[in-house]
Amino acid sequence: MAISYLRPAGTTPPSRIGLGSPLIGASRRRRRGPAIAGLGLLAVAVALGALAAYLSGSRGRIAADPVALARVDLPAGGGAVEQLAVTGPRANLIPAALRGRRIYPTVRLAAGERVVVHLTIVRPGWLAWLTGRRERLRLALVTPRATPTAHFLTASPGRPLEVAFSQPVSAVAYGQAGNLVRHALRAPARVVALPHHGLAGSLQVAGIVRAWETAQPTTISWFPAGGSAKAVATPAPGSQIGPSTKLLLTFSKPVSAVLGGHYPIVLPARSGHWVTLGTHTIEFVPGGYGYGLGARVTVALPSGVRLVGGRGGTSTVGTWTVPPGSTLRLQQLLSTLGYLPFRVHYAGAPVPRSLGAQEQAALHPPAGSFSWRYGNVPTRLQALWAPGRYGVMTKGAVMMFEHDHGLSVDGIAGPAVWKALIGAVDAGQRSSFGYTFVQVSEGSPETEQTWHDGKIVVSGLVNTGVAAMPTAQGVFPVFLHLRVTTMSGINPNGSHYVDPGIPWVSYFNGGDALHGFIRAGYGYPQSDGCVEMPYSEAAAVYPYTPVGTLVDVY
Repeated sequence: MAISYLRPAGTTPPSRIGLGSPLIGASRRRRRGPAIAGLGLLAVAVALGALAAYLSGSRGRIAADPVALARVDLPAGGGAVEQLAVTGPRANLIPAALRGRRIYPTVRLAAGERVVVHLTIVRPGWLAWLTGRRERLRLALVTPRATPTAHFLTASPGRPLEVAFSQPVSAVAYGQAGNLVRHALRAPARVVALPHHGLAGSLQVAGIVRAWETAQPTTISWFPAGGSAKAVATPAPGSQIGPSTKLLLTFSKPVSAVLGGHYPIVLPARSGHWVTLGTHTIEFVPGGYGYGLGARVTVALPSGVRLVGGRGGTSTVGTWTVPPGSTLRLQQLLSTLGYLPFRVHYAGAPVPRSLGAQEQAALHPPAGSFSWRYGNVPTRLQALWAPGRYGVMTKGAVMMFEHDHGLSVDGIAGPAVWKALIGAVDAGQRSSFGYTFVQVSEGSPETEQTWHDGKIVVSGLVNTGVAAMPTAQGVFPVFLHLRVTTMSGINPNGSHYVDPGIPWVSYFNGGDALHGFIRAGYGYPQSDGCVEMPYSEAAAVYPYTPVGTLVDVY
């Protein structure tokens, strides 16, 4: 039976192909080839898109690190750190270095300091077109800090102090203020054993969390076991302190319970005040000139409080000493004020007039030299001078200064003298008298020469003591200066004498004095030990011999 096809105009009739013809399979393979290739390209495109999305979405990361300051993770696809900067709280630049993937500061940072890490990462060129050339990261953090969990400890004899911190530390610094020793631990620890000395005391302790940190120390105090109230002083009793050193008292019990509202007594009673620093601590702050150079300082506690630790004082009284000022600095000040006949030449800048600077200079005098202020200096006066040695020349100058400033005249540079000296330098109170040196010769004839400011101003005959009551030889400073007085004593024969109206008197050694006395002649021994002069000569010498003037009898 014939089958006929009707086809629309312009179409091609279908081929007549048997079902078993191999051409059918060949025809189908040719049609599937483009489809498979398209699917492969699609898969590649999808994979590339996913990779691109992954790479473009991957970013570098910066985070805090348990050892270093921070740690850097580079983005997928690689990259390198192009720029690193670490800034402090005032945007000041902090030196830092990248070691591997960790960032370390190359200087010590303070614990608890706020810092910001700025990082720029640059990607490789083959990836930059897809993800961008640079990536900038920023991390703000606070350097870790550890603090002691207790500040008042009970100490057992022969056992170390166990100090606990708020978090593990890798190092500790401990010791007395200004002299702390840093000790690295083998492994971070929360409790650290520290050596100590004595039944009680105080230490400055700082816990350091990271090796690259410094930490502000705090005071740890320890006391022996027992129920009675105890106190520890810093600096330790028995030690030397400066004239303005603060005294810290730490009590085993609250201050209010121990003192009952009454602060301890401090001597010498100069200006200063107590400050309460905490529940267990008070501090004495000296004011003005402080305790004074050469002073002995005492602090008395209530009878129910035991002062433990240190070497000075009793169970209720602590004592400290302030070193005296140096003789060299004393001579520099006396010369500057006109009480010694020298000019001072400092190797560096002169000491500022401030109280603190002058007190430090008194203990540690500046380098310098002296030159005579006047010419024609007597040889015997030159022989008396020794910089840095407290001889009679320096003693006489101190006595003259004491007399001029209303102090007790003893020639000793104690706390009151140093205070007045520093005050006089600050106020520019210079003596205008000049310098006198009186020489008394027991030759034949006996004479005196009064040298003042480079020249002989008075000279003449004198009488010294007879053989039974000689005038002592040596150099002596005048200690009493009287226009007129009554002299009394015992004559060589044992009789007593009373001589009123003796004029122009300058006592220089015990009962020996320069003074006027009427004799038939002068120039040989006649007195009971004094140096007698005619009235006119004594009147001329008297204005040149105030307290402190040196009299040389030879």
